[in-house]
Amino acid sequence: MFSKSKINEPGPRAGDSSSSSETPKPSAPSGKEYKPAAPKAKPPASILSADLHVTGNLKTSGDIQIEGQVDGDIRAHLLTVGEGATVKGECIADDVVVNGRIVGRVRGLKVRLTSTARVEGDIIHKTIAIESGAHFEGSVQRQDDPLQSSGSGKPMQKPGAKADGASANNSNSGQPS
Repeated sequence: MFSKSKINEPGPRAGDSSSSSETPKPSAPSGKEYKPAAPKAKPPASILSADLHVTGNLKTSGDIQIEGQVDGDIRAHLLTVGEGATVKGECIADDVVVNGRIVGRVRGLKVRLTSTARVEGDIIHKTIAIESGAHFEGSVQRQDDPLQSSGSGKPMQKPGAKADGASANNSNSGQPS
């Protein structure tokens, strides 16, 4: 009744009953196949080449592969830091694979430091793997949901911000400390 095809017209329907029955079957499955195909299609990883230096934060729901240098925070689904890459900032992703260097906090459900990795900062994870030869300086903390620990991290920073905001008043109390 609401179909745009000519199958629902009385004339062609009676004359081409076998061909019209074949036509809606391919039309309907192809329409059904098209809808699931769109969500299943995953875009390729965004690659920052070795000659690229980015200053600023990166945020994507997809995958990022860093081969160059990033000065800023990164949030992604899968973050891969290449052997020659350097990231100075917080890295937050479902999966983090470090082959290069990160200076800053790493938060991920799955964090993997390969033998060429060098991390200087804290790692908050659900699952971690550190290969022999990896260099790591910092603390490791396991959490069931490390991606939502930003709420815990931010209140820790807020008292520091209050102290900084009141630094003129606390300059005397800061000296005895």
